[in-house]
Amino acid sequence: QVQLVESGGGLVQPGGSLRLSCVASGGASGIYQMGWYRQAPGSQRELVAAVGSGGITKYAESVKGRFTLSRDNAQNAVYLQMNSLKPEDTAVYYCNGRVLTNGITYDYWGQGTQVTVSA
Repeated sequence: QVQLVESGGGLVQPGGSLRLSCVASGGASGIYQMGWYRQAPGSQRELVAAVGSGGITKYAESVKGRFTLSRDNAQNAVYLQMNSLKPEDTAVYYCNGRVLTNGITYDYWGQGTQVTVSA
């Protein structure tokens, strides 16, 4: 069973920066993709950024050029550096780990961390 522990988040002014961290344990070696999703009130959960085991990273269009995702395979961790934050980035951010077992994909989630961008 994969566990994901998140840290970071908080309140920041528009234009500011935050860094989110996520460390996986308990079967983390089976994770082939890790990343971050977010969910704003009244909205569906959406992909922010994710990186596969091959190192290819994908970003939501709305965060390209502002957010950077990095992965530390030795630490089973991913980090999301968020710069030039906007009020519309306000959401609960969830770390995601994806495992493929016997042809079936399983998604594991962290507990979520609040990011609020406000003056």
